[in-house]
Amino acid sequence: MTAAEVTAGDLLGWFEQMAVIRGTEKAAHDLFLAGLVKGTTHLAAGHEAVAVGASAALRPDDYVFATYRGHHHAMARGAGPAECLAELMSKATGVCKAKGGSMHLTKASAGMLGSYAIVGAHLPIAAGAAWSAKLRGSGQVAVAFFGDGATNIGAFHEALNLASVWALPVLFVCENNLYMEYTPIGSVTAAGHPAADRAASYRLPAEVIDGNDVVVVADAVGRAADRARAGGGPTVLEAQTYRHFGHSRTDPATYRPAAEVAEWLARDPLEVARKRLADLGVPAAEVEAAAGRAATIVADAVAAAKAADSADPREAFTDVWADGGHQWRT
Repeated sequence: MTAAEVTAGDLLGWFEQMAVIRGTEKAAHDLFLAGLVKGTTHLAAGHEAVAVGASAALRPDDYVFATYRGHHHAMARGAGPAECLAELMSKATGVCKAKGGSMHLTKASAGMLGSYAIVGAHLPIAAGAAWSAKLRGSGQVAVAFFGDGATNIGAFHEALNLASVWALPVLFVCENNLYMEYTPIGSVTAAGHPAADRAASYRLPAEVIDGNDVVVVADAVGRAADRARAGGGPTVLEAQTYRHFGHSRTDPATYRPAAEVAEWLARDPLEVARKRLADLGVPAAEVEAAAGRAATIVADAVAAAKAADSADPREAFTDVWADGGHQWRT
Protein backbone atom coordinates (compact mmCIF):
# COMPACT_ATOMS: atom_id res chain seq x y z
CA MET A 1 0.00 0.00 0.00
CA THR A 2 1.53 3.31 -1.10
CA ALA A 3 1.10 6.52 0.85
CA ALA A 4 -1.11 7.88 -1.92
CA GLU A 5 -3.48 4.92 -1.53
CA VAL A 6 -4.07 5.39 2.20
CA THR A 7 -7.59 6.64 2.87
CA ALA A 8 -8.92 8.51 5.88
CA GLY A 9 -10.71 5.33 6.89
CA ASP A 10 -7.48 3.35 6.73
CA LEU A 11 -5.64 5.88 8.86
CA LEU A 12 -8.43 6.16 11.43
CA GLY A 13 -8.40 2.38 11.82
CA TRP A 14 -4.63 2.37 12.24
CA PHE A 15 -4.86 5.17 14.81
CA GLU A 16 -7.38 3.16 16.84
CA GLN A 17 -5.19 0.05 16.61
CA MET A 18 -2.16 2.01 17.81
CA ALA A 19 -4.22 3.46 20.65
CA VAL A 20 -5.24 -0.05 21.72
CA ILE A 21 -1.60 -1.15 21.71
CA ARG A 22 -0.51 1.95 23.64
CA GLY A 23 -3.25 1.40 26.20
CA THR A 24 -2.36 -2.27 26.57
CA GLU A 25 1.29 -1.39 27.13
CA LYS A 26 0.29 1.12 29.82
CA ALA A 27 -1.96 -1.52 31.40
CA ALA A 28 0.93 -4.00 31.45
CA HIS A 29 3.06 -1.41 33.24
CA ASP A 30 0.33 -0.70 35.81
CA LEU A 31 -0.40 -4.40 36.36
CA PHE A 32 3.26 -5.02 37.01
CA LEU A 33 3.36 -2.24 39.61
CA ALA A 34 0.32 -3.91 41.22
CA GLY A 35 2.24 -7.18 41.43
CA LEU A 36 0.03 -8.96 38.89
CA VAL A 37 2.50 -9.38 36.01
CA LYS A 38 5.02 -12.19 36.39
CA GLY A 39 8.58 -11.85 35.20
CA THR A 40 10.17 -9.03 33.27
CA THR A 41 8.57 -6.89 30.57
CA HIS A 42 10.02 -4.78 27.77
CA LEU A 43 7.41 -2.26 26.69
CA ALA A 44 7.13 -0.98 23.13
CA ALA A 45 5.15 2.20 23.77
CA GLY A 46 6.37 4.61 21.12
CA HIS A 47 7.01 1.87 18.55
CA GLU A 48 3.36 1.33 17.58
CA ALA A 49 3.60 2.83 14.09
CA VAL A 50 6.24 0.29 13.05
CA ALA A 51 4.07 -2.70 13.93
CA VAL A 52 0.73 -1.33 12.71
CA GLY A 53 2.09 0.18 9.51
CA ALA A 54 4.01 -2.96 8.60
CA SER A 55 1.12 -5.29 9.35
CA ALA A 56 -1.21 -3.17 7.23
CA ALA A 57 1.11 -3.70 4.26
CA LEU A 58 1.42 -7.48 4.69
CA ARG A 59 -0.80 -10.39 3.71
CA PRO A 60 -2.52 -12.40 6.44
CA ASP A 61 -0.36 -15.43 5.59
CA ASP A 62 2.97 -13.60 5.75
CA TYR A 63 5.37 -14.45 8.57
CA VAL A 64 6.42 -12.07 11.33
CA PHE A 65 9.26 -12.53 13.82
CA ALA A 66 9.84 -10.10 16.68
CA THR A 67 12.14 -9.46 19.63
CA TYR A 68 11.42 -9.66 23.33
CA ARG A 69 10.00 -6.14 22.87
CA GLY A 70 7.26 -7.56 20.71
CA HIS A 71 3.87 -6.88 22.30
CA HIS A 72 3.01 -4.41 19.54
CA HIS A 73 3.79 -6.88 16.77
CA ALA A 74 1.73 -9.64 18.38
CA MET A 75 -1.29 -7.35 18.66
CA ALA A 76 -0.82 -5.83 15.20
CA ARG A 77 -0.91 -9.36 13.75
CA GLY A 78 -4.09 -10.30 15.57
CA ALA A 79 -3.33 -11.32 19.13
CA GLY A 80 -5.98 -9.75 21.35
CA PRO A 81 -5.14 -7.42 24.24
CA ALA A 82 -6.89 -9.72 26.73
CA GLU A 83 -4.91 -12.81 25.73
CA CYS A 84 -1.66 -10.84 25.72
CA LEU A 85 -2.26 -9.41 29.19
CA ALA A 86 -3.38 -12.82 30.42
CA GLU A 87 -0.10 -14.26 29.16
CA LEU A 88 1.85 -11.68 31.13
CA MET A 89 -0.23 -12.57 34.19
CA SER A 90 0.35 -16.34 33.83
CA LYS A 91 -3.30 -17.03 33.17
CA ALA A 92 -4.81 -20.02 31.37
CA THR A 93 -6.30 -17.72 28.72
CA GLY A 94 -2.90 -16.33 27.76
CA VAL A 95 -1.96 -16.39 24.09
CA CYS A 96 0.62 -19.08 24.92
CA LYS A 97 -1.30 -20.48 27.92
CA ALA A 98 1.26 -18.86 30.25
CA LYS A 99 4.22 -20.70 28.71
CA GLY A 100 5.74 -17.72 26.94
CA GLY A 101 5.27 -14.67 29.08
CA SER A 102 6.10 -11.18 27.92
CA MET A 103 9.18 -12.09 25.90
CA HIS A 104 7.71 -14.94 23.84
CA LEU A 105 4.29 -13.83 22.62
CA THR A 106 3.41 -16.11 19.72
CA LYS A 107 0.30 -16.65 17.60
CA ALA A 108 1.13 -18.97 14.73
CA SER A 109 -2.42 -18.92 13.39
CA ALA A 110 -1.95 -15.23 12.62
CA GLY A 111 1.55 -15.63 11.17
CA MET A 112 3.14 -14.24 14.35
CA LEU A 113 5.86 -16.85 14.65
CA GLY A 114 7.31 -15.71 17.91
CA SER A 115 9.10 -13.14 19.97
CA TYR A 116 12.70 -14.08 20.69
CA ALA A 117 14.65 -13.24 23.83
CA ILE A 118 18.09 -13.98 22.35
CA VAL A 119 19.17 -10.85 20.50
CA GLY A 120 19.37 -11.43 16.76
CA ALA A 121 18.54 -15.14 16.97
CA HIS A 122 15.36 -14.85 14.94
CA LEU A 123 16.90 -13.26 11.86
CA PRO A 124 18.24 -16.55 10.47
CA ILE A 125 14.92 -18.17 11.39
CA ALA A 126 13.08 -15.56 9.34
CA ALA A 127 15.45 -16.28 6.45
CA GLY A 128 14.56 -19.96 6.79
CA ALA A 129 10.84 -19.18 6.68
CA ALA A 130 11.43 -17.09 3.58
CA TRP A 131 13.38 -19.95 1.99
CA SER A 132 10.43 -22.24 2.68
CA ALA A 133 8.09 -19.76 1.00
CA LYS A 134 10.38 -19.49 -2.01
CA LEU A 135 10.69 -23.26 -2.41
CA ARG A 136 6.92 -23.66 -2.19
CA GLY A 137 6.20 -20.73 -4.50
CA SER A 138 3.64 -19.46 -2.01
CA GLY A 139 4.29 -15.76 -2.54
CA GLN A 140 4.65 -15.28 1.20
CA VAL A 141 7.10 -12.83 2.75
CA ALA A 142 8.89 -13.18 6.08
CA VAL A 143 9.58 -10.07 8.14
CA ALA A 144 12.14 -9.91 10.95
CA PHE A 145 11.82 -6.97 13.32
CA PHE A 146 14.86 -6.27 15.49
CA GLY A 147 16.48 -3.53 17.52
CA ASP A 148 19.51 -1.46 16.64
CA GLY A 149 21.67 -3.48 19.04
CA ALA A 150 21.11 -6.63 16.99
CA THR A 151 23.06 -5.11 14.11
CA ASN A 152 26.26 -5.79 16.05
CA ILE A 153 25.38 -9.47 16.45
CA GLY A 154 26.84 -12.06 14.09
CA ALA A 155 23.42 -13.51 13.26
CA PHE A 156 22.43 -10.20 11.67
CA HIS A 157 25.28 -10.37 9.19
CA GLU A 158 24.86 -14.10 8.55
CA ALA A 159 21.15 -13.71 7.85
CA LEU A 160 21.60 -10.75 5.50
CA ASN A 161 24.39 -12.49 3.61
CA LEU A 162 22.51 -15.73 2.99
CA ALA A 163 19.25 -13.93 2.24
CA SER A 164 21.07 -11.94 -0.45
CA VAL A 165 22.83 -14.97 -1.93
CA TRP A 166 19.55 -16.87 -2.22
CA ALA A 167 17.39 -13.82 -3.06
CA LEU A 168 14.97 -14.72 -0.29
CA PRO A 169 11.60 -12.97 0.16
CA VAL A 170 12.49 -11.54 3.56
CA LEU A 171 12.37 -8.03 5.00
CA PHE A 172 14.77 -6.98 7.73
CA VAL A 173 13.18 -4.14 9.69
CA CYS A 174 15.34 -2.45 12.31
CA GLU A 175 13.46 -0.54 15.02
CA ASN A 176 16.25 1.91 15.82
CA ASN A 177 15.30 3.55 19.12
CA LEU A 178 18.87 4.87 19.59
CA TYR A 179 19.71 2.65 22.55
CA MET A 180 20.97 -0.92 22.83
CA GLU A 181 19.62 -1.57 26.32
CA TYR A 182 21.26 1.35 28.20
CA THR A 183 24.03 2.23 25.74
CA PRO A 184 23.58 4.77 22.90
CA ILE A 185 24.02 2.79 19.68
CA GLY A 186 26.08 5.63 18.20
CA SER A 187 28.73 5.35 20.91
CA VAL A 188 29.66 1.76 20.01
CA THR A 189 28.87 1.51 16.29
CA ALA A 190 30.85 2.99 13.41
CA ALA A 191 27.91 3.07 11.02
CA GLY A 192 25.69 6.12 11.34
CA HIS A 193 22.66 4.04 10.41
CA PRO A 194 23.54 0.68 11.96
CA ALA A 195 21.24 -1.41 9.76
CA ALA A 196 20.82 0.58 6.55
CA ASP A 197 24.47 1.54 6.14
CA ARG A 198 25.55 -2.09 6.28
CA ALA A 199 23.07 -3.39 3.71
CA ALA A 200 25.23 -2.45 0.73
CA SER A 201 27.90 -4.89 1.94
CA TYR A 202 25.46 -7.66 1.10
CA ARG A 203 24.16 -6.08 -2.13
CA LEU A 204 20.83 -5.30 -0.49
CA PRO A 205 18.70 -2.19 -0.98
CA ALA A 206 18.08 -0.18 2.18
CA GLU A 207 15.94 2.72 3.28
CA VAL A 208 15.88 4.84 6.43
CA ILE A 209 12.31 5.77 7.31
CA ASP A 210 10.34 7.67 9.94
CA GLY A 211 9.26 4.86 12.24
CA ASN A 212 6.82 7.14 14.06
CA ASP A 213 4.67 7.75 10.97
CA VAL A 214 2.38 4.80 10.32
CA VAL A 215 1.74 5.91 6.73
CA VAL A 216 5.45 6.09 5.93
CA VAL A 217 5.99 2.62 7.42
CA ALA A 218 3.08 1.09 5.50
CA ASP A 219 4.35 2.61 2.26
CA ALA A 220 7.95 1.41 2.72
CA VAL A 221 7.00 -2.10 3.85
CA GLY A 222 4.46 -2.40 1.06
CA ARG A 223 7.03 -1.53 -1.60
CA ALA A 224 9.62 -3.87 -0.11
CA ALA A 225 7.10 -6.72 0.18
CA ASP A 226 5.99 -6.27 -3.42
CA ARG A 227 9.61 -6.41 -4.53
CA ALA A 228 10.23 -9.58 -2.52
CA ARG A 229 7.11 -11.30 -3.91
CA ALA A 230 8.24 -10.45 -7.43
CA GLY A 231 11.56 -12.22 -6.87
CA GLY A 232 13.60 -9.12 -6.12
CA GLY A 233 14.92 -10.46 -2.84
CA PRO A 234 15.38 -8.90 0.59
CA THR A 235 15.26 -5.28 1.71
CA VAL A 236 16.65 -3.63 4.84
CA LEU A 237 14.46 -0.95 6.40
CA GLU A 238 15.68 1.14 9.32
CA ALA A 239 12.73 2.69 11.13
CA GLN A 240 13.77 5.52 13.41
CA THR A 241 11.67 5.51 16.56
CA TYR A 242 11.90 5.91 20.35
CA ARG A 243 10.68 3.96 23.35
CA HIS A 244 8.67 5.88 25.92
CA PHE A 245 9.64 3.60 28.80
CA GLY A 246 13.04 2.31 29.89
CA HIS A 247 14.66 -0.79 28.47
CA SER A 248 12.80 -3.08 30.89
CA ARG A 249 10.57 -2.87 33.92
CA THR A 250 13.48 -2.02 36.25
CA ASP A 251 14.96 0.74 34.09
CA PRO A 252 13.98 4.38 34.83
CA ALA A 253 15.91 5.47 31.70
CA THR A 254 17.58 8.39 33.49
CA TYR A 255 20.58 8.04 31.17
CA ARG A 256 18.60 9.65 28.34
CA PRO A 257 18.99 13.43 28.00
CA ALA A 258 15.81 15.33 28.92
CA ALA A 259 15.90 17.39 25.73
CA GLU A 260 16.14 14.23 23.63
CA VAL A 261 13.20 12.65 25.42
CA ALA A 262 11.09 15.79 24.95
CA GLU A 263 11.95 15.97 21.26
CA TRP A 264 10.88 12.40 20.62
CA LEU A 265 7.75 12.57 22.76
CA ALA A 266 6.69 15.50 20.58
CA ARG A 267 6.88 13.08 17.65
CA ASP A 268 4.60 10.51 19.32
CA PRO A 269 3.20 8.13 16.66
CA LEU A 270 -0.35 8.77 17.87
CA GLU A 271 0.09 12.52 17.55
CA VAL A 272 1.65 12.15 14.10
CA ALA A 273 -1.41 10.14 13.05
CA ARG A 274 -3.74 12.74 14.60
CA LYS A 275 -2.06 15.45 12.51
CA ARG A 276 -2.42 13.40 9.35
CA LEU A 277 -6.09 12.75 10.13
CA ALA A 278 -6.71 16.46 10.60
CA ASP A 279 -4.97 17.18 7.28
CA LEU A 280 -7.32 14.65 5.64
CA GLY A 281 -10.31 16.51 7.04
CA VAL A 282 -11.34 13.92 9.62
CA PRO A 283 -13.31 15.68 12.36
CA ALA A 284 -11.65 15.74 15.77
CA ALA A 285 -14.78 14.15 17.24
CA GLU A 286 -14.26 11.03 15.10
CA VAL A 287 -10.67 10.76 16.26
CA GLU A 288 -11.71 11.10 19.90
CA ALA A 289 -14.39 8.47 19.36
CA ALA A 290 -11.73 6.08 18.06
CA ALA A 291 -9.57 6.82 21.09
CA GLY A 292 -12.58 6.16 23.31
CA ARG A 293 -13.25 2.82 21.66
CA ALA A 294 -9.62 1.88 22.18
CA ALA A 295 -9.81 2.77 25.88
CA THR A 296 -12.91 0.60 26.28
CA ILE A 297 -11.23 -2.34 24.54
CA VAL A 298 -8.24 -2.07 26.87
CA ALA A 299 -10.38 -1.73 30.01
CA ASP A 300 -12.37 -4.83 29.01
CA ALA A 301 -9.13 -6.70 28.31
CA VAL A 302 -7.73 -5.85 31.73
CA ALA A 303 -10.92 -7.01 33.42
CA ALA A 304 -10.97 -10.26 31.43
CA ALA A 305 -7.32 -11.01 32.17
CA LYS A 306 -7.77 -10.36 35.88
CA ALA A 307 -10.84 -12.60 36.02
CA ALA A 308 -9.24 -15.50 34.13
CA ASP A 309 -8.15 -18.66 35.89
CA SER A 310 -4.48 -19.17 36.62
CA ALA A 311 -2.67 -21.58 34.33
CA ASP A 312 -2.84 -25.24 35.28
CA PRO A 313 0.69 -26.54 36.03
CA ARG A 314 -0.29 -29.84 34.42
CA GLU A 315 -0.40 -28.03 31.07
CA ALA A 316 3.31 -27.18 31.26
CA PHE A 317 4.40 -30.22 29.26
CA THR A 318 1.73 -30.05 26.56
CA ASP A 319 2.28 -28.51 23.14
CA VAL A 320 6.05 -28.99 23.31
CA TRP A 321 8.28 -30.66 20.76
CA ALA A 322 10.38 -32.80 23.08
CA ASP A 323 10.58 -34.04 26.64
CA GLY A 324 14.20 -33.05 27.06
CA GLY A 325 15.56 -36.49 26.24
CA HIS A 326 17.54 -37.57 23.21
CA GLN A 327 14.91 -39.90 21.70
CA TRP A 328 13.26 -37.17 19.64
CA ARG A 329 16.43 -36.80 17.55
CA THR A 330 16.18 -40.31 16.15
